[in-house]
Amino acid sequence: MDENKILQQFTALFSILMVFFYLGVGLYLIFSNNLQYLDRALRVILGATFIFYGLYRAYRAYVKIVEVFFTKDGEQE
Repeated sequence: MDENKILQQFTALFSILMVFFYLGVGLYLIFSNNLQYLDRALRVILGATFIFYGLYRAYRAYVKIVEVFFTKDGEQE
């Protein structure tokens, strides 16, 4: 296994960690009562943006993981 493949696998797994981060921040912004200094509408807009971006990153991470882990070296679509 060459170093480029290992680096691609690492970045694919790191992207999953970032998906959980974005979804967690989005949910925290929407449902937390600790952020009283921010307007509720602003928190919902920011939280929804984080959630939608997290879902987009989840889709891209899924595609990358399938490409890196489940395809052979010469088999590209």
